[in-house]
Amino acid sequence: MKLLAEMFTLAPGKKDHQVAIRCAVGVFVPLITLLLLGRLDLAIFASFGAFAGIYGRNEPHGRRFELQLRAGLLMLLVIFLAALTGRAGAALALPASDAVWMQVLATTLVAGGCSLLVAWWRLRPAGSLFHIFAFAAIASLPSQPPLGQGMLVAALTVVFCLLVGMSSRVARSRRIPWVRPRPVRLTAPERRAARLESLGYLVAAGLAGTLGTLAGGELGFGHNYWAMVAAVVPLVGHSTRHRVSRGVQRIVGTALGLVLLAGILLLQPAPWQTVLVIAACQFGAEMFIARQYLVAQVFVTPLALTSTLLVAPSAPGLLLRDRILETVIGAAVGIAVVLAPALWRRLRLRRDSLRAAA
Repeated sequence: MKLLAEMFTLAPGKKDHQVAIRCAVGVFVPLITLLLLGRLDLAIFASFGAFAGIYGRNEPHGRRFELQLRAGLLMLLVIFLAALTGRAGAALALPASDAVWMQVLATTLVAGGCSLLVAWWRLRPAGSLFHIFAFAAIASLPSQPPLGQGMLVAALTVVFCLLVGMSSRVARSRRIPWVRPRPVRLTAPERRAARLESLGYLVAAGLAGTLGTLAGGELGFGHNYWAMVAAVVPLVGHSTRHRVSRGVQRIVGTALGLVLLAGILLLQPAPWQTVLVIAACQFGAEMFIARQYLVAQVFVTPLALTSTLLVAPSAPGLLLRDRILETVIGAAVGIAVVLAPALWRRLRLRRDSLRAAA
């Protein structure tokens, strides 16, 4: 009952509309600019570069700038490595199946490495979900756009999001003293927790990617990285119950989001309308992501899939099917990874008690 209640509890707002507006503007302006220039092939680089704007939600300007700068630089590194990985398969003349497995391995390493860096830098949102998504989506593009142009778009988007993050300083009433926070070193327990969390991301992402790839090969669906993204969702949380709840919310929210997306696709929006939908969904996601994860997923799902359709058009029905199947696989893996340590401890305690009784 507690798990069910948590799934439908809406936490109080904390100026979420301000964050949501900044994030919506941060993704809308680069995408509409690319549309006007006729370069939607570079839209994926702008979309992931805009992720820099989601960090430092309600932090003072000095702290927010530092967090967003670090997050933006890390995202640029991920995007660069993803573009190189996407080209590696063709350069090495690998069969398509081998290229897919190479991408799963590389994405797994990104999941663990970025999780460790995010914890080390105390970035929030925690974890490497966005880095997994960005790396795998770009690495799996069927045709890679020019690397220099893609990186330029991503870098300019990061800079724009940094400016948007500081835009409220224009108003005197919102301007506060610029104070650069002192770096806070992780304590020994925090470093140990970061390493264990990184290991959890490696296991969850790797296992989900493997199962998603194998199942996709047998059943004929793709986008295995969606399983990897869903698998790391339950790894963020302050308790086992909360983490399991996030996994279940991911599945339910995705299903509801697909219904919303189906309605949007029935309207057959033009590209400029699709960009508006992306910005609106980004606004909705940031309005609820810190308050109610299930509701946020209703916006995240059409946000992710319309961004995919904008860059690489495909059959919408197949895309919706792949999303729900890969999400179920990934969330199930993530929940299993969360529950495994607790079950192992219980088995050890039971074994020790039986030995003591004997």
